[in-house]
Amino acid sequence: MKKITATDTISLSIPERIQLVEDIWDTIATRAEAVELTADEKRVIDERLESYHKNPALGSPWETVNKRILGRQ
Repeated sequence: MKKITATDTISLSIPERIQLVEDIWDTIATRAEAVELTADEKRVIDERLESYHKNPALGSPWETVNKRILGRQ
């Protein structure tokens, strides 16, 4: 199997590069337990979770956030 370098990806179209990144991410997501959080990352997640539990109404549903991000309010 030929090794692919970052330089090799430059010849791909933007949609092909996006697909490559998605494919790579999917291989990582299937083994999410293998990704270890740093102490700072864990602290931030714990703080956000605690904040959510204190006032869950402050958040927004994913559908709303996604529309806002994509500019389709």
